[in-house]
Amino acid sequence: MSATVRTLPELRAAIDVVDGEILHLLAERGRLAAEVGEVKRAADETNFYHPDRESEILRRLMAENPGPFSAEQIATIFREIISAGLALEEPLQVAYLGPAGTFTQMAAQKHFGRAAVLQPTTGIAEIFLLVDSGQAQFGVVPVENSTEGSVNLSLDLLLDYPLHVCGEVQLRIVHNLVAKCSMDAIQRVYVHYQTRAQCRQWLAAHLPQVQLVDVPSNAVAAERAAADAEGGAISTTVAAEAYGLDILAASIEDNPENTTRFLVIGKISTRSTGNDKTSLVVAAANRPGSLHALLSPLADAGISLTRIESRPARSAVWEYVFYLDLLGHRQDAAIAPVLDALAQQASFYRCLGSYPRAVF
Repeated sequence: MSATVRTLPELRAAIDVVDGEILHLLAERGRLAAEVGEVKRAADETNFYHPDRESEILRRLMAENPGPFSAEQIATIFREIISAGLALEEPLQVAYLGPAGTFTQMAAQKHFGRAAVLQPTTGIAEIFLLVDSGQAQFGVVPVENSTEGSVNLSLDLLLDYPLHVCGEVQLRIVHNLVAKCSMDAIQRVYVHYQTRAQCRQWLAAHLPQVQLVDVPSNAVAAERAAADAEGGAISTTVAAEAYGLDILAASIEDNPENTTRFLVIGKISTRSTGNDKTSLVVAAANRPGSLHALLSPLADAGISLTRIESRPARSAVWEYVFYLDLLGHRQDAAIAPVLDALAQQASFYRCLGSYPRAVF
């Protein structure tokens, strides 16, 4: 005997019932979050945000997800629920590279949710300054792109300021040609220098004679194009919508897997979650084989390096510091003694922070 097929009105009525149950459960979760905030205030705890706890919640829910929603969809939904609950305890102030509509804003929203209070800045250095001075609790800064490599200014500022890396965000980067005019009418394209490099082949093939005008961000590019009857921009869909621009060509990046990694900076430290990264800056003595000797303890212990980047040391000519990312937390039993040995051997050593790996 075949199962009874419900009619459309019956299905809609069932959805209404489920929506009501979800609403009541969200209200209960909100009450619990508010109560957590009261307990923390009574204990004089100043840190209301715990990225390690949030990471564990999202990973557990993704693992337990029965479908039909994807694990990433579940993580996105619950990120917003957690964000709204946290706002009941204490709204987070998060600085990002503005103006509104940049990829950094999108990364900040992906990590902190839409309930966080996002503060736009005019440059990456201002993000560090706001967090260091306490005007923002956290900042989100770009650190590397899968196509164009490291953001050197961010690396230098990580060394200049006494802040901790307490999270990471990976954002798929999609570039679009936007304008108020047609593509044939475009005489100038406003574009950030890194975006231009990521769309080099497309621009050469489709707009070879057009003037490229450098701007400080993708959002500023959209703003300039909105005021220029013959101008276009390479920008985000968010910025295009904000400035009333049409998307003339979507996904014009040369590499379809183009991804930017962002770091979350703040003044807190996180505990080990079992799925973490640690970022270091080290320097070796300027002699043959010194870097190999410096990294040997990591290799001998079977610790995986996910990134190594050299930067000129500003203290001396032709000397370098090395930025390392490794899998694990500095408090892990297998990691801590190796880092101690590394610190003793290095001519310079600083742990920038241990933090949960990007969830999605």
